[in-house]
Amino acid sequence: MLQTLVSQTARQALTEDVLEAKARKGLSWEELTQGTGLSLVFMTAALLGQHPVSKEAAQTVCDKLGLDDSAVALLQQIPLRGSIPGGLPTDPTVYRFYEMIQIYGTTLKCLVHEMFGDGIISAINFKMDLQKVDDPEGGQRAVITLNGKFLPTKPF
Repeated sequence: MLQTLVSQTARQALTEDVLEAKARKGLSWEELTQGTGLSLVFMTAALLGQHPVSKEAAQTVCDKLGLDDSAVALLQQIPLRGSIPGGLPTDPTVYRFYEMIQIYGTTLKCLVHEMFGDGIISAINFKMDLQKVDDPEGGQRAVITLNGKFLPTKPF
């Protein structure tokens, strides 16, 4: 039976345990994801407290991290989502995503509505990918693909 959390406290504590064990063992997010059957982005978000995972995926990761059965059980519970506490994000990397939405959010809204009609792009029926590619002008670029199902507004 699925269980639901109504507070972020337990998952935040588990996230701290995950991060500490990950660092202590020198594991990457990719190494933790291997064997779970989940994508790198989804599993990383789950370990940071944003998604539940199956018992098998939770056990696989907890075995790698040396976490106990209570961590396995907690990773299966539906969390209270949201990783940025009130106000503007202060971390520079997270803030840049906020900045991108500040600059391009209304553009994306207008283009989505023109192409699809009135509605939203789901963050539930959603996939995301992150790739590191070489920049022809030197250095590297981050290619982020957001792939969400369009859900039309339905009058009632």
